[in-house]
This record gives sequence, structure tokens and C-alpha cells, in this order.
Amino acid sequence: MTASTATPPRTAADDDWWRSAVVYQVYVRSFADSDGDGTGDLQGIRQRLPYLRDLGVDALWLTPFYTSPMVDGGYDVADYRDVDPMFGTLTDFDAMITDAHALGLRIIVDLVPNHTSSAHRWFTAALAAGPGSPERARYLFAEGRGAHGELPPNDWESIFGGPAWTRVPDGEWYLHLFDPAQPDLNWRHPEVRAEFEDVLRFWLDRGVDGFRIDVAHGMIKAEGLPDVGFSTLTIGQRQVELLGKGRLPYFDQDEVHEIYRAWRPILDSYPGGRMAVAEAWAETPQRLARYIGADELHQAFSFDFLDATWSADSFRKVVDTALAESTVVGAPTTWVLSNHDKQRHVTRYGDGVEGLRRARAASLLMLALPGCAYLYQGEELGLPEVLDLPDELRQDPAFLRTGESRDGCRVPIPWSGELAPYGFGPAGSELSWLPAPATWAALSVTAQTGLPGSTLELYRAALRIRHEHPALAVDAGGVTWLESGPGVLAFSRAAGATVLTCVVNLSGAPVPIDGYGEPLVASEALTGQGSGHLLPVDAAAWLERR
Repeated sequence: MTASTATPPRTAADDDWWRSAVVYQVYVRSFADSDGDGTGDLQGIRQRLPYLRDLGVDALWLTPFYTSPMVDGGYDVADYRDVDPMFGTLTDFDAMITDAHALGLRIIVDLVPNHTSSAHRWFTAALAAGPGSPERARYLFAEGRGAHGELPPNDWESIFGGPAWTRVPDGEWYLHLFDPAQPDLNWRHPEVRAEFEDVLRFWLDRGVDGFRIDVAHGMIKAEGLPDVGFSTLTIGQRQVELLGKGRLPYFDQDEVHEIYRAWRPILDSYPGGRMAVAEAWAETPQRLARYIGADELHQAFSFDFLDATWSADSFRKVVDTALAESTVVGAPTTWVLSNHDKQRHVTRYGDGVEGLRRARAASLLMLALPGCAYLYQGEELGLPEVLDLPDELRQDPAFLRTGESRDGCRVPIPWSGELAPYGFGPAGSELSWLPAPATWAALSVTAQTGLPGSTLELYRAALRIRHEHPALAVDAGGVTWLESGPGVLAFSRAAGATVLTCVVNLSGAPVPIDGYGEPLVASEALTGQGSGHLLPVDAAAWLERR
């Protein structure tokens, strides 16, 4: 049921490759270490490109590898046009992207436009220049409230906890929606807009195929910087959480769309379908859909799918809503189950054996849906969240401010061997910036390769079928829901007389599935009922009828 070989990914030459692509997120620091210093790097990615080709993905999204003090894992950028020495050099980047393209893999890079690092030359100049200077106008500096300006300019809170303002020695305050080492830029300043348009061209000229836009909804703040009106201090409720949906004066302002309408012609001026995907958190699906269109961005992550509970009703509601919005904007839905900011879905679904079964089933559900799917490194191995990292090793800046940490989904992935760090670095290297659990030996790439029923072979089989099956092609039919019992999701997609049906059993008992056709792949071994098949609990299957 789960073949151990995979065909190379599709290498569509047309500009619409992204409409049905499977994109693999590489958290660069934790993917592969080429030099044994315990940190993943660009050469490590380059060495592992054949693995990703054989897995069957179409593109890689690389988290930030730019020059950075690494206060927030590289999302505090000091130089947008260079590679941090811990990850390599621009020459390494050029070699990696050349090899990726030769293997039929496209490269998407992370762009962080909401804020810079406090080590960025612009911010150091702003601090030196003083109040009212042109240098400070590139950021959001303001006078404080209170008799002597001793209070922050408003009640805004940082997503990482605490106030979103820090006071500098001359008395002014600067805004940082994340860590104080990440000052927010003033996107109403023409110099800021020109700078990032040039950054786009810099990486497009080096051959990148697209951009993932970090905090895509955050660059414009409401005029006058008005108070939110409530805070953790007043009512014990946080204003905003990562990937939250609250309507706030510092998120999802209408003017932000002007930025993307200026960026789209730049992307369109390059050949090969250069694209951009928004990490945007919006109050409603309708507002999220505004980021997508022929004159703005190509995609926006559907985080509602990630947040769905383990129930047929929850998944169906999310899928129906996302597909309806997709139809309105004329762009494909972008599905995701895990990323570097959220707990891995094995653990979210219950952890252990139950969590893994559900995660495997959810993956088949996602990969059968029309649109683009984003995978997070290690999910193809069935990795759980690491919940017991020692506090002294955690590096997420949010941990010190809120006690919440994203480090557990960022532990380096296991490649081979019986002992940590499981081939993360070159032979003999024992360094790893975060420690991997002793239980991960059985989850390594080597341990799962060729092993019938392993999660890795399940992903390889599903991706091969997704790439080859006519009913799962980008121009194939949409989703048709089928009658099914309580707690069971069943839908079909068709290309002519060929029909592929996906069935997901979220009920409490096995369900018969023979009426849907011949099984192609299943997340768990099917059981027999006479001459037929039963789909186990917490499992999914794809079936074909011609």
C-alpha cells in the first residue's frame, strides 16, 4: 500500500506551478549541518536536496538565513542582502539554488518586512541621530505619555508578551510588535518601500522562485496609533497571540494592500512564475482573501486548517469555507498542518500512537485537497513535539516573556544512527543546537526508508500519486462530498471517468470503504470484511474508480 520509490517532482515550466505545488518548509538551523558546528546551514541543505527530490516535493521554503544576531531565530534581520556566516555565504546560496533547480526543485525564501533587527544599520543610525531626525522617520518612534513621558505611547502589547514599546535614553519610545530587538519599520515612509522593492529584485536576480512574507498583515499601523482598549494588565486577556485573529489597530489595515499592489508587477516582470505567499492573520476568511489576487499576492496560508479540531464537522467546515473563498478570489487554497511557530500536529492530535495515527490521516486528507500544500520538515517522519527541553537550552525569545516556547518543533531532524544527533552533522559530529530525544532513532530517515507502513514511505507514496493522478491535477475537478456515516469524511475529485475518493474515519469504529473503488494508499493497514476492506479508526485512504 505504500510504495518505497518516488518519481521526481513535477517541473512545470508554466507560470502556474505554485497552484498545486507541495512546498517543504526548511527550518535552516535544524535541517542539516555540513560542518559539524551543531547548526544547520546552506551546504547542509544542498547535500540533502536529493532526499527532497525523492520525497516528491516541488519546492522548498527556507526560513531566514540572512545576517542576524539570531535573537528570534533569524527573524531579526540585520542585512537583507547577505547570508549569516553561521549558515554560509552568498556563494553557498548560489550553489544550492543551482543544484535545486537542476533537480526540479524551486526555492522560496522568507522575507521579513515588518521589522528589522536592532543591529540593522538603519536602526543604529536612528538611535544616534535623535528625535525628529530623518533616520528615526524610517521606524515608529513616539513620545511617551504621562507627565514626563514615562509611560508608553499607547497600550499595545508585544506578541511575545509585555508592552510593545521600549524607551531609549533620550526619552522617546520605539515600537516592536515582537522582541525589543525587532523594531517595527514605518511603512508609510517612501524610503522603506523603495528599500524592500530593491531587496525583492536582489533575490529574484539570484534566481529565487518566490517569497514567504512574514507578518504580511502587520506593516501598516492605524493613523494616530490609537489604544486597543484592553490589555493583559487590565482584564487578564492578551491582546493578540501568534496566528491570532483579533481586529487590532496594528494588524490588517487596509493600506497594507497598497504595498502588495506595488510588489506584484516586480514579481510578474521575472520569468518562470515568481510568486509570494502571505503569512497573514485576519479576522475573517473574507479579509484574508483580500491578500490574494491578480494584482496582489498569489497565496495566503489557511491557518484554519491547522487549527481544526479532530472531528469531521470541524474539518468539513474549514475545507468548505476555504474552497468557497478560493473560488471568489480565483486562486488556490494553501493548506498547512504544522510550521515552525506551532506545535507539531502529531502532538496536537493527542501525541503517542493516537497522535501519530491522526497526523498520518490528516496528511492524506490535506494532500487530496485541491490547491497547494506546505509540509514542515520532519512531519514526513512523524516527529512529535519535544516537550521536555531543559529551560536553560530554550532560545525562543517568547519563552522569557511568556513562558511559551516554540523550540519544541525546531529540534534538528534525525537522519540516521542510533544516537543523537542522528546524522544531523558530518560523521563523528555530536553537536546539535537543540538536543533530540533518545526515542528518535526509530524515526530517522534511514530507519524508515524502505520500511513498509512507515510514515516516510506513506508520504512518498502519497506524493507520488498526487503528482501522477489525473484527478489530483491542478485543473481537475473540485471537491464533491459523498454521503457517509457520522464521523466520516468522504469526498471525490474527478478527471473525466477517473475518480479518486478520499475517506477519513474520525468515528469510533472501522467503516467499510469498498463502494468507493480500489485502494491506492492508506494511512493504516486496511482490515478485511469478507472480501472487502474496512478503514480503521483514525485513518484515511485514497481509492480509485475508473
